[in-house]
Amino acid sequence: MSETEVLCIGEVLFDCLADEPGKSLFEVESWTAYPGGAPANVACALVKLGTSAGFIGAVGEDAPGDVLVELLQENGVDVTGIQRHRKAPTRQVYVLRSHSGDRQFAGFGDLDTGDFADTKLRVSQLPESLFPGVSFLVTGTLELAYPQSREAIEKAVELAKQNNVKVFVDVNWRPVFWPNPDLAPGVILKFLQQADFLKLSDEEAEWLFNTTDASAIAQRLPHLQGVLITAGEAGCSYYLAKNSGKFPAFSVKVVDTTGAGDSFVAGFIHQLCQQGIEALTDAETAKNMVIYASAVGAITTMKAGAIAAQPTPKEVEEFLRLH
Repeated sequence: MSETEVLCIGEVLFDCLADEPGKSLFEVESWTAYPGGAPANVACALVKLGTSAGFIGAVGEDAPGDVLVELLQENGVDVTGIQRHRKAPTRQVYVLRSHSGDRQFAGFGDLDTGDFADTKLRVSQLPESLFPGVSFLVTGTLELAYPQSREAIEKAVELAKQNNVKVFVDVNWRPVFWPNPDLAPGVILKFLQQADFLKLSDEEAEWLFNTTDASAIAQRLPHLQGVLITAGEAGCSYYLAKNSGKFPAFSVKVVDTTGAGDSFVAGFIHQLCQQGIEALTDAETAKNMVIYASAVGAITTMKAGAIAAQPTPKEVEEFLRLH
């Protein structure tokens, strides 16, 4: 029986953020590497908030891989599920920033997207013993772009279903990761049939469902227990156990939006773990869970780097008191 409450599966990598906002890929002269990768960000944010989490993914047998595994361990994340690849390197992704702090993924240097270790996650090495007793499995859709890692993700979801673990999918659409982006909608929509909770940005909702109405998406996927749609400065809309609503974004001074959505996910799952899924049937409780998640996301935008900027429970409490 696992002592971990949440398992996160997918990519852990370095986001190389442009030091000069507003410049193009060819104009940027220096970059700063920050640890990232959505599922890894969620795992770290959960532990910081007080919910135990483990990470499953693959990195290279290289110095960046060593740094990332060590960082996850230092943050209290269970790294039993991390695989090391002998030949493929740990992924680094170059990220441009606008003057307002918004980011744009700009590629992988000299390597193709399928050359990195995260795409080589082996289904045969999934730690099946971690799944019993877990409450949530969190994943994105980036690793569905590659046959080997897709097989591993699908097997992890199968193990989750066998162990009554709820599956939380954050779409996290990044065309630059897909060798053939045209295949993505079909692959992702099929995968979402296995989800219990779904989080999308407003652009992703429009792209996949031609609507940003959380209730309408829930009708299209009636097996879902919750749909969350984030829209940056426009806030968040939700459909949770038949309760729907909108919450405006907190007004903060944004430094870097990297990882804000991942922190939002962690804040929401942390609340679910604390209060239970059945608590969503109460409209006020459901709304307060979304407010808490929004606060965790907002605080993360106030500093550079996804993991470094994640808040503690005390910081969230103080932020909510002031706002």
